[in-house]
Amino acid sequence: MNFTVIDMNKWERRAYFEHYMNEIRCTFSITANLNITKLLPVLRAKGFKLYPAFLYMVTKTVNAHREFRVCFNEEGELGYWEKMLPSFTFFHKDDKTFSDLWTDFSNDFGVFHQNYLDDMNTYGEVKGLSVKGNEPPNTINVSSIPWVSFTGFNLNVYTDGRYLLPIMTCGKYFEQAGEILLPVSLQVHHAVCDGYHASIFINELQEMANHCEQWLLPGPDAS
Repeated sequence: MNFTVIDMNKWERRAYFEHYMNEIRCTFSITANLNITKLLPVLRAKGFKLYPAFLYMVTKTVNAHREFRVCFNEEGELGYWEKMLPSFTFFHKDDKTFSDLWTDFSNDFGVFHQNYLDDMNTYGEVKGLSVKGNEPPNTINVSSIPWVSFTGFNLNVYTDGRYLLPIMTCGKYFEQAGEILLPVSLQVHHAVCDGYHASIFINELQEMANHCEQWLLPGPDAS
């Protein structure tokens, strides 16, 4: 996968990056309720589950905007990946642990969904923190907390503060005033993303939920 090194002398964000990386190093998170009133029954009717659909929506949105793909590569160079893949957590009901699994991404939901099913069928019962191995560097972290709805969520990552990629988490969906809402939290590094970019992320997820018929194919049980 292609990694493009950023030319700092031509980068319009250089001053902001240097400020939030070298002077006031910080991340921030935003949590919003995604309205899935239309999406959820369509998924159910077609035989799809919410989590792989959420993974698809998140990854497609990330891949549409360079700001969400900026990071340091293994050589310490600042740049951005051409495409990101989802690396997501899943739960083991028997011992209440979780594992992390990455899967290949496609803009075609049907292809992506099959990739997801293939990996879950192969690794879904495997225990351990990372079960697939050979995870490529161009992955984003996505997780789910389906047991509780939340109004805020924040990850405290105790590193050198140079992790620049976004982290996404969804909670338990709930009904309110006749609508079905899904809590979604986005955590980003201020060196590469501002409130404007976080707003784009949430708003585009909502657009995908509102117009799910444009990307959802007939379900796996359709003839």
